Amino acid sequence: MAIDRAMNVLIVDDYKTMLRIIRNLLKQIDFNNVDEATDGAEALAKLRTGNFGLVISDWNMEPMTGLQLLQEVRADARLKATPFIMITAESKAENVVAARQAGVSNYIVKPFNAETLKEKIEKVLGHA
Repeated sequence: MAIDRAMNVLIVDDYKTMLRIIRNLLKQIDFNNVDEATDGAEALAKLRTGNFGLVISDWNMEPMTGLQLLQEVRADARLKATPFIMITAESKAENVVAARQAGVSNYIVKPFNAETLKEKIEKVLGHA
């Protein structure tokens, strides 16, 4: 079964330039239904009212971090199965462990390109 590239994808980053970069990378790999949030609280509100097939979130945000957002998503019965990819500038082992324990689907370290994003999305969604 192929990946549904028409699914709604939510990208979360408090840095507008990064949102634009991720949106452009998603467009390159044919994901065009992209919404964005600039912090975890806004993302959570959108997730609870919308229907998203994938979340791609930055780790370092204020006031709610990507890890806190992930924990909220996994604690919400309606959202807990939503695939969640975390993006971070640091590949510290303890961050990876914390994200895995919180139920992250996959992990991307900046900088990355469309090919890396595509590979991670395919792994997370379980289709080629």
